[in-house]
Amino acid sequence: MPPRKVQNPLTTLWLKVPAYLRNRYFFTLVAFVLLMVFVDRHDVGTQLRLHRTVNRLEADLERYDELTAQAEATKLDMEQNRERFARENYYMQQDDEDVFIIVDK
Repeated sequence: MPPRKVQNPLTTLWLKVPAYLRNRYFFTLVAFVLLMVFVDRHDVGTQLRLHRTVNRLEADLERYDELTAQAEATKLDMEQNRERFARENYYMQQDDEDVFIIVDK
């Protein structure tokens, strides 16, 4: 009886894997995708952080535009009604009148 040839268990396992998964191009593709998604300088996590930063900065820009518009409206109002502005903010009065300050609690 001739001696039986012993096969490596990894070889039998390797042969059970479908052929398209054993292809070297498939391995190359998988390695490339893993590098691009997890290891690269522009990976998915970095892109998500940058996207959140851009959204936050755009929201800040809108808020600052609103604050600028309010400040310009206040400035225009102040320039048109200087006397009222001086009386309300600096408690100025004319010589012949009394000023009463009412504080809300």
